[in-house]
Amino acid sequence: MIRFLATRLVQALLGLVVLSLIVFLSAHVSGDPASFYLNPNHATQAEYERLKALLGLDRPLHVQYGSFILGALTGDFGESIYYRRPVSELLFSRLPATMQLSLTAMGLALAVGIPLGVIAAIRRGTLVDRVATVVSIVWMSAPQFWIGILLLTLFAGYLGWLPSYGSGGLQHLVLPATTLALYLIAGIVRLTRSSMIDAMESDYVRFARMKGLPNGSVVWKHALRNALIPVVTFSGIMLGAMLNGTIVVEQLFAWPGIGRLAVGSVFQRDFPVLQATVLIGGAFFILTSYLVDLLYAALDPRIRSA
Repeated sequence: MIRFLATRLVQALLGLVVLSLIVFLSAHVSGDPASFYLNPNHATQAEYERLKALLGLDRPLHVQYGSFILGALTGDFGESIYYRRPVSELLFSRLPATMQLSLTAMGLALAVGIPLGVIAAIRRGTLVDRVATVVSIVWMSAPQFWIGILLLTLFAGYLGWLPSYGSGGLQHLVLPATTLALYLIAGIVRLTRSSMIDAMESDYVRFARMKGLPNGSVVWKHALRNALIPVVTFSGIMLGAMLNGTIVVEQLFAWPGIGRLAVGSVFQRDFPVLQATVLIGGAFFILTSYLVDLLYAALDPRIRSA
């Protein structure tokens, strides 16, 4: 168990190092970072050289990378070109909104998707199973922006029940979280259903039935625990992806999160902000992958014994 977790931790740390190296080098491959701060039509060579010395760009590349890593570890990502504020201040002001949106959508997806998948597996071949299968396929195929526009038109425009943009109370969270959750619910229903069908036909479930255990205990305690392993994988990957990929939903609903900040930094040529958002997003993805490994060990005794 300890060896398994230590191996995964080393892999996660190596992934972070590779990610930081790619993010650091991207600033130099795309051009001189000092040119993002100065207008090439008005800046003199002396101003250009002075800015490079101020930013530390006149030092060797490996020294710059060391300073970049040290700054990232201490939360110092430099200053935004557009906002003229520390990048870390911008990030941490937007991060809670993105986490609130992503965690709400994931919680809603798990609360709805797992029970529906279990019911579809138990009633395989019935009308409930067919309806759940068709609906999940439709929602997985539909683009998120189309789902968001549909929900906006119906609940914000036609019915007027919910606000159409911005953040605030729980009412502002309903539409963007639902837009994200619908795709996840469809995937979780499909995975839970197929995993539960395999689990219900396994030897340990047959043995539990032979012992006379109640059907509810067999389904929800014995079969579901093993069926959750692929669901955990999907949920962990999608949670990491949501923390990075809420751009469409945040733009559509004017949600003040990191995704919207990253899009703005592209148009504003604010490279320090874009660099920091990519690094933070990648770190979240690697962290969620490591947490998935921890859940693997908790759910499957074979991993702990191995």
